[in-house]
Amino acid sequence: MGVLVTGGAGYIGSHMVLALRDRGEAVVVVDDLSTGLRRAVPADVPLLEGSIDDAGLVGGAIASHGVDAVLHFAGSVVVPESVADPLAYYLNNTVRSRALIATCLAAGVPHFIFSSTAAVYGMPDIAQVSEAMPLAPISPYGASKMMTERMLADTALAHDLRYAALRYFNVAGADPQGRAGQSTAGATHLIKVASQVALGKRKMLTIFGSDYPTPDGTCVRDYIHVSDLVAAHLDALDHLRAGGACLVLNCGYGRGFSVREVVTAVERAAGRPLDVREGPRRPGDPPALVADAGAIRRTLGWKPAYDDLDTIVAHALAWERGLVPEGVKGGA
Repeated sequence: MGVLVTGGAGYIGSHMVLALRDRGEAVVVVDDLSTGLRRAVPADVPLLEGSIDDAGLVGGAIASHGVDAVLHFAGSVVVPESVADPLAYYLNNTVRSRALIATCLAAGVPHFIFSSTAAVYGMPDIAQVSEAMPLAPISPYGASKMMTERMLADTALAHDLRYAALRYFNVAGADPQGRAGQSTAGATHLIKVASQVALGKRKMLTIFGSDYPTPDGTCVRDYIHVSDLVAAHLDALDHLRAGGACLVLNCGYGRGFSVREVVTAVERAAGRPLDVREGPRRPGDPPALVADAGAIRRTLGWKPAYDDLDTIVAHALAWERGLVPEGVKGGA
């Protein structure tokens, strides 16, 4: 059996490729390299450069590698960008996902795992959001992911396809062995940006909104270590292969940290203060978004290994220290 990872040259996808490879799975990657990096994919893992809506490319990869499961990470992920250019997000995240699902059906792939997001919940008014919450995205990013979830649900009812949609909260950190991390140019993730400021790669960090109805006025998020997120995908894959039912699950730890708390954690790890400025709110940002993570633990027996903000920050900072710029030989 083989596994096709779309977006496998990106941040989360590259960690997924390593985890699959570590346990002896046959892996093939499809990535258009618009944001991913070729060097993020191990040399012994086939990388096919192209779009997920290229049925010939994807279908050929499925056939030639005996693929029984597709893990779909290819997509656009920047909320403010989606507000500014919604059609690009509906094209990349929804239309192309529809094409990918159709190719999987035509090829007889039985298992599909989708990289969804907590942004499908919109702006909930409760402390923790469960999978039973109504979906009310407030950004095209969240809406584009919600549409793909709906396509998968409808497709699974009509065809022999079982899927898991995993709703990520805020993914951060890096591979504990230092093999992969967040390398995307112009990344907007808070811990990534704060680490760059701590190491002098950026001059300053902007807090977007300090007047939210939260304890310190800044946004609160549930940060999950990328390696724990990848472990959840492995658990979901095992569940589907064992004949388990379709799943929609939150991926988070169940507690949140504010932007200021994250900045303090990075300062603590780096041993120096950061140059922090305050700016206006960004469009599409809810004040707080924290997971009710009970279902994934009960259903999959998921046991996170890195549920600690200081550990997440330490791994992100270590990766950033050793990061080799694109175009320079080495790194991952």
